[in-house]
Amino acid sequence: MGGQQVLSPPASEIGPHYTACPAAWQGARVAPGPAAPRPSVLRKRRGQKQLRCAAVEPGPSLVVTLGNGQRAALTCPVLVVILPLVLSIARVGIFVIRGIKGVKDILPDEIPRWHVIEDAARRLSSLYGFREIRIPIFEVTELFARSIGGSTDIVEKEMYTFVDRDGTSLTLRPEATAGAVRAYIEHNLAASPVSQKLYYLGPMFRHERPQAGRLRQFHQYGVESFSSVDPRADVEVMSLLWRFLTDLGLRELTLELNSLGEATDRPAYKAVLLDFLKHREEQLCSNCRRRMGTNPLRVLDCKNPTCLAATADAPRLTDHLSATARRHFDEVLSGLAMLGISHVLNPRLVRGLDYYTLTTFEVTSRQLGAQNAVGAGGRYDGLVEALGGPRTPGVGFAIGLERVSLLLPTTAIPEPPHLVFIAAFGQQGKAVGLRVLHELRALGVRADTDYRASTLK
Repeated sequence: MGGQQVLSPPASEIGPHYTACPAAWQGARVAPGPAAPRPSVLRKRRGQKQLRCAAVEPGPSLVVTLGNGQRAALTCPVLVVILPLVLSIARVGIFVIRGIKGVKDILPDEIPRWHVIEDAARRLSSLYGFREIRIPIFEVTELFARSIGGSTDIVEKEMYTFVDRDGTSLTLRPEATAGAVRAYIEHNLAASPVSQKLYYLGPMFRHERPQAGRLRQFHQYGVESFSSVDPRADVEVMSLLWRFLTDLGLRELTLELNSLGEATDRPAYKAVLLDFLKHREEQLCSNCRRRMGTNPLRVLDCKNPTCLAATADAPRLTDHLSATARRHFDEVLSGLAMLGISHVLNPRLVRGLDYYTLTTFEVTSRQLGAQNAVGAGGRYDGLVEALGGPRTPGVGFAIGLERVSLLLPTTAIPEPPHLVFIAAFGQQGKAVGLRVLHELRALGVRADTDYRASTLK
């Protein structure tokens, strides 16, 4: 610490250990105090220098001389905590505010691949007769608790919920189906003589452990098709989902299907499943044991290897379907076969949202590892009624765009149009350059300049 270093942050950024007012920090200087322990080694930590003290003793160890001549002393225990921050400030002059964990900036170089994805979503949605809807990013918390289900991980652990100034509990949307249904009811879209087919693009929010393709703020493309109970509506949305992913050039995809039956099929199956799980309870994780008392179907959705092994021979819901549910599922499978869309049956596919009935589906990719779902959806014939609307069937899907971006081949991203660069110097040259830029852009030619440049070098 030989010599002195100039600091310029406000005292409020450092903490209460300094005795001077914030204004006095301008031009402050740092020097060792008379009783400071001798530093033993200077080391780097995350690109910053950190001083390690040889001993921790009471008494002044760092003296700060402020711009107005005042001096403030730090004791050695405080120095151990605060010194890396002091050296950081001396290096950059101010604390850097960084982004929130799990919330990612999408920088200009990445935007072209996002444009490819979003343009494909809009083009294909329109081709299939879906119209865009834009719903709020936050809603009343009750909307998600009633639609998604109070016993789901999303509601119990993952929602970003806050209290508004009037005391109303609000939540950043963890998914968009609930908001789309709320808008469908509120604006009386059921009165339309034709089926309402909607799509959306936008950010969602869940407090999850961040990893590749799984963020706390993430983006989804999804569709919702209301008013038709016909199995062909299920086939249509799966066809759109498959077309979207394959048109983008994504490879190693698998479409998995299951049927959850009608709401009246569920109680009898839950009793059979619960009886099976009670004999395997000791082999289940604590979370699955808890789910046994709230929603035993969710045990089948657990990715814990021990739970997977314990439930490998669990009763299948498809063996307990009513005649109506069985007929519906058979027609869905026939429709997919007719369109040439390959698929596999997955009796463990129950999805993490309580509102699904009958058809449920998921597209996975072998290129993504353990978290391999790219898009998923299903039928929710009781959701509109559960949220206060008329009895209305519905089916839809949602796709995680971050995961699509990870899988998008480079060949799917078109080369940008040629750029004309204008280099203009001197008083007259700069004026001419500005006019040329304007005229080129008026003709639709991509053009730019660098106003800082003074030479061609």
